[in-house]
Amino acid sequence: MDSWVRFSAQSQAKDRLFRAAQYACTLLGYTLLKGGASRDLLSKVKQLESHLSLARKLLRLGNSADALEAAKRAVHLSDSVLRFCITVAHLNRAMYFACDNVLWAGRTGLLRGLDQDKWSQRSFRYYLFALILSLTRDAYEISLLMERESRGTGAAWKAPSRGLCAPAQENGEALIGSASEPPCLLAPLPTQLRRRLLLLAAVLRGNPPLALDLLKNLLDVFIPLDRLGLYQTGPGFVGACGLASSVLSILTMVYPWLKLKP
Repeated sequence: MDSWVRFSAQSQAKDRLFRAAQYACTLLGYTLLKGGASRDLLSKVKQLESHLSLARKLLRLGNSADALEAAKRAVHLSDSVLRFCITVAHLNRAMYFACDNVLWAGRTGLLRGLDQDKWSQRSFRYYLFALILSLTRDAYEISLLMERESRGTGAAWKAPSRGLCAPAQENGEALIGSASEPPCLLAPLPTQLRRRLLLLAAVLRGNPPLALDLLKNLLDVFIPLDRLGLYQTGPGFVGACGLASSVLSILTMVYPWLKLKP
């Protein structure tokens, strides 16, 4: 069992490195195309991207089982909203990885005549559902923390960082134009909205794993949206989002305390 856990962790680490390289190739290919590079160079970059994608599919052959195990653990969470979001997200990831395995078999010739476009679309739909549920989980946790912070500190609380607004006064209004503080960037906004944004910033600043997970999911969601044709942004933007989210994923492996739990 321990050997399988170590093997799974190593595969995930390699997958994230390969993912970063794959989306770096996507971004590089787009940049070279815009720069008027030769067809031969563009073809080599595209081929490298395809090889990296196939290698990632090989590394993820056992990920469906890992996702199902994670779903089984999430079923026991006490919070009903977290239990639903995390469990169903893991189930969708399991289906996404299963579709990925089928695509790998098709590309290697094990499943001849496979409709790869159909299975690719199916795979990205499961991926999109998993990301939507993960974003819902992030939003729910943020709302809980904002409510707790609001109850604990009351109306008068210090702004999370300078440059947004100066510290709050006794009446709860932000001091604007103070000689010791930079101008309030949120001053044009309504007071209630300004307070909510400051509270959100304070919560995210105090919870790096949650902030990192939210940012990573927001970056990732553009990938299936583009692939499914729901919100097309182009290969350059997709490559940049994929590369950035991959770097954030690698950070959670290098620094495990940045990984959102459960």
